[in-house]
Amino acid sequence: GENGTLLAETQEAIAADYLLISDCDLGKIRADRRKNKSFGDTAERFGAQAEIVPVSDGHLRGDGTAYRLEKLPFVPAQRKHRVERCMEIFNMQVAGLRQRLQAIGNPNAVIGISGGLDSTLALLVAVEAMRQLGRPASDVYGVTMPCFGTSDRTYRNSWELMRTLGISCKEINIRSAVNVHFGDIGHNPDIHDGTYENSQARERTQILMDYASVVKGIVVGTGDLSELALGWCTYNGDHMSMYGVNASIPKTLIRWMIDAISEMPAFAAARPVLQDILDTPISPELLPPDAQGRIAQHTEDLVGPYALHDFFLYYTLRYGFTPRKIYALACRAFGGDFEETVIKKWLKTFYRRFFTQQFKRSCLPDGVKVGSVTLSPRGDWRMPSDASVRIWLDEAESL
Repeated sequence: GENGTLLAETQEAIAADYLLISDCDLGKIRADRRKNKSFGDTAERFGAQAEIVPVSDGHLRGDGTAYRLEKLPFVPAQRKHRVERCMEIFNMQVAGLRQRLQAIGNPNAVIGISGGLDSTLALLVAVEAMRQLGRPASDVYGVTMPCFGTSDRTYRNSWELMRTLGISCKEINIRSAVNVHFGDIGHNPDIHDGTYENSQARERTQILMDYASVVKGIVVGTGDLSELALGWCTYNGDHMSMYGVNASIPKTLIRWMIDAISEMPAFAAARPVLQDILDTPISPELLPPDAQGRIAQHTEDLVGPYALHDFFLYYTLRYGFTPRKIYALACRAFGGDFEETVIKKWLKTFYRRFFTQQFKRSCLPDGVKVGSVTLSPRGDWRMPSDASVRIWLDEAESL
């Protein structure tokens, strides 16, 4: 085993001379020992009783081919374990939101509904929290705010999901408000730049905050761990809320969570629309759709595949591995899916965005903590916003 993890097993009859072999990652063991205060205290007190054999990675034998490496480290490979993990996390999210609502006088919950994965999961959490509190689903207020980039599919799914779950629904088209704002700041609406996109996100957040005051509620944040790692959110836009339920959930896991939650009897009526949401391309929908009304802006075309970024994030935060080691692991795990040059390209993107976007994570709202990999600035990830990425990029460039 490796820190209690089973590395290999067999169901075959074992002969007298049978030998089962597996590779072991000493880097993982070292990382956990660095973090484990009990191990450090014990090693300091009883170090003389242990034989220490110094070994560097450069002197290790074997190429790691006997080591089981998962493409999606946040997602259990076996369906049974995956469903159990997803439901355990869902219950944590619900418990966190339920506790926050009770602690502040049981306000209503207000959520911006986009028809995408993140807002869908947050909505399911809020509805279940209300159910457990003995409150009606109508105490959840869903607000859909179509604008320039909203596609027919996500607009339709937003309304279908809200109606099916029985929450209070509201639509506020922000097109005119954003155009007025463009006029106020002197921005040409034909220029589809950062100002064009961020203005929409901030308008939506302003509406949610003020509408929450109207209905005596709090804004439930929808942003996920992968977006926070990459800074793929608008500062003081979708970056901000009063309580974030998805902040510790990576994008690669959210799909499986919605799939598992859809099997709950309480959400049986919503299964068809939930499945269509799962099949919808990931997009912020801040740029106009194509001529057929379909999504034209695809997140993974811009920042890279979430499967890769979540892989990079896991081994960076969980074990503190170097760019060289993470690149080697990624090439092994994704060798049949991506060329090595593509993996290197997105690895550099990951480090660049992870460092430069720390300022957004330094002022995150409260949220639910799930698992050992999270980016809360209060108890988990403390990093200066002006830290230099140079060392990491130099190593990535040399690969």
